[in-house]
Amino acid sequence: MALEKITSVSGRGVYVPGNDIDTDRIIPARFMKCVVFDGLGEFLFYDVRHTPEGVPTGHPIDKPEHKGAKILLSGANFGCGSSREHAPQAIHKAGFRAIIAENFAEIFFGNSTTLGIPCVNAAREDIAKVAAAIEKNPAIEIVVDVAALEVRYGSDKIPVTQRESARDALVNGRWDAIGDLIDGIPSVQVTAAKLPYMAAA
Repeated sequence: MALEKITSVSGRGVYVPGNDIDTDRIIPARFMKCVVFDGLGEFLFYDVRHTPEGVPTGHPIDKPEHKGAKILLSGANFGCGSSREHAPQAIHKAGFRAIIAENFAEIFFGNSTTLGIPCVNAAREDIAKVAAAIEKNPAIEIVVDVAALEVRYGSDKIPVTQRESARDALVNGRWDAIGDLIDGIPSVQVTAAKLPYMAAA
């Protein structure tokens, strides 16, 4: 089962402003009753997308011009709070394939990487530039180039950073640790066959 090599992600973007956006805001706990993660996307940011009465608030991801966006932009310490895997799953199920933020909470970053979602860090002022470009033209294509560590939009670009271990895993198709282990089974079997104590068993 060869994994996709994720060297870049491109698509339209949406800016969700704010720092310390925690996993409970990303996916409220009451929606975490599922056995599988399918369907979580509709509950992404649910409590800030709706009033307590269920009326839409006009959240950025609900605006028609951002429908189908694949790149999510936000602020500092994105994904903090609990370690729930449902948070990056909800983002993935909602169609997002890359996240640009100032920085990320450690566990959220790891969970996102194992889903093949590149999380790249950018300076606050650079995120503001990309957000302004999206506001001016919501259809502008954003390219998150994981290999080159840059984000391109229109004729402009900004530098980004990412932990080298995550970048290496993404660009070389080793971002799913379980998939990597399964791919290694034939090598394990070859090695096991050469071990006398394994043959005796």
